[in-house]
Amino acid sequence: MQQEDIWNADAARRYDTPGTGMFAPEVLGPAVERLAGLAGDGRALEFAIGTGRVAIPLAERGVPVTGIELSRPMIDQLRTKADEETIPVIVGDMATAVAPGEYTLVYLVYNTISNLLTQAEQVACFRNAARHLAPGGRFVIELWVPELRKLPPGQQAVVWHHEPGYIGLDTYDVLRQQIVSHHFRFDESEHARLYRSPHRYIWPAELDLMAQLAGFELESRHADWAETEFTAESRSHVSVYRIPPSRIASE
Repeated sequence: MQQEDIWNADAARRYDTPGTGMFAPEVLGPAVERLAGLAGDGRALEFAIGTGRVAIPLAERGVPVTGIELSRPMIDQLRTKADEETIPVIVGDMATAVAPGEYTLVYLVYNTISNLLTQAEQVACFRNAARHLAPGGRFVIELWVPELRKLPPGQQAVVWHHEPGYIGLDTYDVLRQQIVSHHFRFDESEHARLYRSPHRYIWPAELDLMAQLAGFELESRHADWAETEFTAESRSHVSVYRIPPSRIASE
């Protein structure tokens, strides 16, 4: 499965769920608030900007936002809500594409770094963030913690969420550190709709090493955007990495 095939026109049409899911105010509000604080008076660059879920409310807060996005259908959906002058978008891969100018903040939310399926690509993503940042600038990543403790020996799949009309199931390839997420949506009929997406999962310690290779230092890690303490039981984290003010990361 290629990312261009996954994030197609159908996915773009279904992506926005105003007021619910990841668009719910209690989910989106704290993320925008935290990112606005980290951006300060500078400019922000969003890797994998998608349909503008975070970028649009962040721009409405007065933070100039530019995006990088691989999927043209996702950009088309964004353009129904914000024009190019309001939120410029560079078409390309977040590991290699270059946006003009210098930024105080680069951010990558909702597990999206795991869409890069090799360690080398993920390291390149960190280095790409570093080359866009001014000294002292920050790179923020929101990512889930791999839940391998739920996977008994010999079992390759685990249900990670279920509710009426939906089952989320992950299949693991622990040798390559990859999973495929399966999203089943169904009603009272005999038919179900399946959406799949591949990911490479990353341990927090491995993420920190990727950051170090790109010249970053870990500034903070919390369990969520509200800055809840990160513990061994946390299912996700928001990690803030910073380029030291005295030096610029090598590219």
